[in-house]
Amino acid sequence: MSRIGKLPVTLPKGVEVSLSGTTLTVKGPKGSLTLDVHPEMKVVVDEAEIRVERPSDEKQHRALHGLTRSLIQNMVTGVTEGFSRTLEIVGVGYRADPKGKGIILNLGYSHPIEYTPVEGVSLECPNQTTVVVSGIDKQQVGQTAAEIRAFRPPEPYKGKGIRYQGEHVRRKAGKTASSG
Repeated sequence: MSRIGKLPVTLPKGVEVSLSGTTLTVKGPKGSLTLDVHPEMKVVVDEAEIRVERPSDEKQHRALHGLTRSLIQNMVTGVTEGFSRTLEIVGVGYRADPKGKGIILNLGYSHPIEYTPVEGVSLECPNQTTVVVSGIDKQQVGQTAAEIRAFRPPEPYKGKGIRYQGEHVRRKAGKTASSG
């Protein structure tokens, strides 16, 4: 058995789950999310929990078992608490400013970069060197954070660029003058 797949997903108060065919819908205080479950996976919805069952011990079924359960757990967590990623901007003159629903990034290029997130993801700038990406869909939050980071990934010599909060950037030694 999949260790993750056999665990039930407990439903907190205020979360409604409906299953029609292979489409699972989770509604909570922060919004609603839908998931198309693989047709071979069986989802059992009780009052207080959701269980995922698989038809056999084939390798693909074992993989889908844990994946489906994790996706459902992320949906339940998203509609109750939400997800967020924090990005730090490091570098002289590098900054982020809010503009409407998006942000404007000044990252040392000849032009500022305007970024508007997809629907369901919000961006906040508590200060000029921090961007907080938040939303209810874990995949969209991670994708948005990765797109913003890709504008100027951290470089290994001075560490300048956009990094995730707590990310360790491996530093390299620069050139040294020859003694010859």
